[in-house]
Amino acid sequence: MNTLSRTASIIILNYNTCNLLSQVLQSLSPDLLVTGWQVIVVDNASTDGSPDMVARDFPEVQLIRSAENLGFARGNNLGIRAANPDIPYVLLLNSDTIVKPASLTALVRFMDAHPTAGAVSPRLVRPDGTPQPHAFGSDPTPVYLLWRGFNQLILRRYLHDWATEQLLPVDWVSGACLLVRRAAIEQVGLLDEHIFMYFEDNDWCLRIRKAGWKVYYNPQVEIIHLGGQSLKKNPKAQNAYYDSLVYFYAKHYGRMAQWLLRLVLPLYRRVNR
Repeated sequence: MNTLSRTASIIILNYNTCNLLSQVLQSLSPDLLVTGWQVIVVDNASTDGSPDMVARDFPEVQLIRSAENLGFARGNNLGIRAANPDIPYVLLLNSDTIVKPASLTALVRFMDAHPTAGAVSPRLVRPDGTPQPHAFGSDPTPVYLLWRGFNQLILRRYLHDWATEQLLPVDWVSGACLLVRRAAIEQVGLLDEHIFMYFEDNDWCLRIRKAGWKVYYNPQVEIIHLGGQSLKKNPKAQNAYYDSLVYFYAKHYGRMAQWLLRLVLPLYRRVNR
């Protein structure tokens, strides 16, 4: 196996997270870079000095400066287009993560050992070590949203077991740390740029699965994710979330499902408060 087959192009999208970005880059380089990994930072028009910090402190990292905030999909797509096409994997990695190079190489080894896997994500844990909710899930059909709402509002429990130790084939995994096979990307295309933020990972994973690949959640590998709570605290993020959900339905489901979404949405909003 040559060096490139054991590596990935890491795409880190940044928007005004200078200190967190520095932290994650310190954890990545130079250990991975000397073995052929590629690290690309796409800065979404930050105003906190993030791009200058990268250029100054991490000259080995490829920096792409966007003149505007492109959102999650368009920003990551800039990085994917700039990635070395000979590297067989692309890793989307949030700037608010803490990783060990060994965790990322473990994800690549998993993909090497599972040729039908189009995408895989590790367990996401909070800083205290507890599993982060919503690291994976099922397609957000009306029935699923109702069942999820019933479990959280009535039964007071999550629908999924985030603490599972089992390798799971799932419908989607979080884009906070998402390793995708380049062959799958070439088959299904890049992230949907009609989506500014939220549900890009759902949409991508669905298209990957429709193309015949499998999507896995691998809890044997874990990284720390410091975020994951912005939706509840940010009205603009909430609006973007529901706008993206409506778009997802219009893209993938029929008119009946869109009508059912209108009925389910008030309950689903209560769940996500």
